[in-house]
Amino acid sequence: MTLPGSVGLVQTEIARLFTVDEPLRLANGETLGPVDVAYETYGTLSAAKDNAVFICHALTGDAHAAGLHAGAKRPGWWDNLIGPGKPLDTDRFFVISANLLGGCQGTTGPATIDQATGRAYGLGFPLLDMADFVTVHRQLLAHLGIERLLAALGGSLGGMQVLQWALTYPEQVTNAAIVAASSRLTAQNIAFSAVARRAIMDDPDFHDGRYAEQGVVPRLGLRTARMMAHITYLSEDAFSEKFGRNPHPERDKPGFGIDFAVESYLDYQGRVFLDRFDALSYLYLSRVMDYFDPFNRSDATALVEACPVNFLVMSFDTDWRFSTEHSRRIVKHLQNAAQPVTFRDIPSSWGHDSFLLPLQRYHDTLRAWFDRSLREGLR
Repeated sequence: MTLPGSVGLVQTEIARLFTVDEPLRLANGETLGPVDVAYETYGTLSAAKDNAVFICHALTGDAHAAGLHAGAKRPGWWDNLIGPGKPLDTDRFFVISANLLGGCQGTTGPATIDQATGRAYGLGFPLLDMADFVTVHRQLLAHLGIERLLAALGGSLGGMQVLQWALTYPEQVTNAAIVAASSRLTAQNIAFSAVARRAIMDDPDFHDGRYAEQGVVPRLGLRTARMMAHITYLSEDAFSEKFGRNPHPERDKPGFGIDFAVESYLDYQGRVFLDRFDALSYLYLSRVMDYFDPFNRSDATALVEACPVNFLVMSFDTDWRFSTEHSRRIVKHLQNAAQPVTFRDIPSSWGHDSFLLPLQRYHDTLRAWFDRSLREGLR
């Protein structure tokens, strides 16, 4: 039995998209193979293959965006958005969600065994570029027999991937929704990631990235990185509303432990993160974000000018990690390239995490945009 609006039980599939003999060529010129990709699909692909929507996940997301895995209690990370009758209605759309290259949830990444050495890649895994994510996911579409997407949708890092995809392969993306994202990180954003990576790499159990061979995990560093990241994901109003200055219920007297409710929340987020994410993937994927700057070339919009894409750019007014100004910058560049752009700044008290929440105005906007996309169809 499934809940109303749920896609029900789902299973993550693994596809081998590149091999040793036919490797992936990365943006930096290096090659990588074999490359496996984890993905899930929801809904039914139409006979004309004209209803496919690709979901691009954020930094610590994965392929499991909707429904339930057998035996699991928590649904996919975007389950409030994807399903029958939901804004991304799986009775009408065929939705594809895939784990990123460099990830740790079934797709080839630094923890994967390098067939050439018999050891995990570790820090020998090549540095990645946003374009590499797109290349791999385009190959997944070819594997699925889909030439063009009705739409691509992503939040945060996922929104960056959608932007990259639309700028470089506009003939494949009819509509592109970019939510709570950036086209160029500020020094402050790079600084947050730098501290997170330093916490991981300075952990005594990091062992130059060979921690798995030592039977350990850099738990303290990874937990600290996640705790700090969560501070940036919520607004001050959200922290005040959720926790205020409430003491932790088990505190007996002041000290240097967990004295406040907010400290307990951050500690919990850090600990549960250890069970599902790899430290090396955190290093590699966060670094891709630092270097992302697609509009820094004079010909950055040449391809999309020749083949326009319908863009939806959305921000949240209390998001200080990727503030509204980040989205306005994207809009400005797209407008200068004569692209059809719809921009919405959504009121929310929840900061950057708003893109994961079922906020009425946010979901209404996406529902209307997807409805229009389906009516207008592939160009």
